[in-house]
Amino acid sequence: MREPEGNRVSTVLGRRLGGELSRLRAAAGRTQAQAAGEITATPTKVQKMESGWVPMRDPDIRVLCEFYGVTDAEFVNGLLDLAKLDRERRKAKGWWHSLDAGAMAEYIAMEDIASRVRTWQLSLIPGLLQTADYARALAVSDEYWQDPDDIERVVAVRLKRQHRLRSEKPLHLHAVVSEGALRQEIGGPAVMRAQLEHLRELSKLPNVHVQVLPFRSGGHPCIVGPFSLISFAEAEAIDVAHMDVIGSTVWVESGQESAVYSRYFDRTARLSLAPRDSANLIDSIGKGLQA
Repeated sequence: MREPEGNRVSTVLGRRLGGELSRLRAAAGRTQAQAAGEITATPTKVQKMESGWVPMRDPDIRVLCEFYGVTDAEFVNGLLDLAKLDRERRKAKGWWHSLDAGAMAEYIAMEDIASRVRTWQLSLIPGLLQTADYARALAVSDEYWQDPDDIERVVAVRLKRQHRLRSEKPLHLHAVVSEGALRQEIGGPAVMRAQLEHLRELSKLPNVHVQVLPFRSGGHPCIVGPFSLISFAEAEAIDVAHMDVIGSTVWVESGQESAVYSRYFDRTARLSLAPRDSANLIDSIGKGLQA
């Protein structure tokens, strides 16, 4: 059966799933032609699956995992969950689409299945740690958002994402934030003071690790710009790096390239204040804001 045109696009989720199956196939010493024979498809179809160009059916994933000798049921279920999310992403049925997440939809889909996120922010409080008023002030300052209803949808998406921090299987967040982001008065003193108090409260969660890179640190590896590293629970899963730039989004999905971002993040974290000292600086800056 021919795939609908709207499904025949490469997605980050599809590429990640395809990359896992490609890795498993290579480890098992199988060819794409052999894999195609197992699922009654063409080698071209398998190539497209491994490149993330077509959505994957659960029966095909199960058959291929068995063919590749994968016996870990939990791992297979993880691939099935990833495939389901990818199909929903292609059909625009994730929770983030009902709130019109726009350009952030693909990132949120990845974040929604992640086990850990490491984020470096140069000028803003990370989205997972923002208050509604802070997120609203950011949207208002962006000329892209003109309609008040659109701005409220942006805020709703931001707050919905934060549910992962307190879920049954919480997302582990390690945020390294420049001191400049704490001193930039987004929304004015009152909004910023409430934001810093919120940041302090969330930093008390056992799965949230906040560090501040003080001005006195000088030059550091991540001075060129912010990025996030998304990690997954599956064994041997490759981290994915994400960056927003003006007018577009950049994804780094190569294991070798994402490892570079990981090293840069770790080096910058080592230059940052310890969590307790970071909390003290956040408190100090908050108290210094005008009433």
